Amino acid sequence: MSLESATPVDDGHCFACGQKSEIGLRMRFETLADGSVQSGLTLDQPYQGWRGIAHGGIVAMLLDEAMAYAAGSRGYLGMTGELKMRFRKAVPIGKPLLVRGSVSWQRRGVLGLSAAVALEDGSELATGEGSFVVKGELAPGRRLGE
Repeated sequence: MSLESATPVDDGHCFACGQKSEIGLRMRFETLADGSVQSGLTLDQPYQGWRGIAHGGIVAMLLDEAMAYAAGSRGYLGMTGELKMRFRKAVPIGKPLLVRGSVSWQRRGVLGLSAAVALEDGSELATGEGSFVVKGELAPGRRLGE
């Protein structure tokens, strides 16, 4: 089976959300009333770039993960096809953050998604838009990360 056609398998070791990952963030998302998803977390020093600021690649991962969970909230497993992001302000190390994601549109086997990393007061620090290629469906009643 080629990777291009394979259905993604959540084995619990994802760096962002895997509860079995010894070095990961172990993010947990909740689905909100409007269908979007949200996770709270605080990044520690191992995830910094410049002093006191999260590495840009870590911020991209947070946006990507929120989009994956937004797709999952609609019952789809997918893989990132495109991710475009914008840094609005530096993402601080050691401060509580909210990471949100939502589905913007769906066309055949592609989902359009958006995500944001914000402070607890809602001030957006980074935003992203992307598309995911649908690679399968979640089993009825199953959620990502379970």
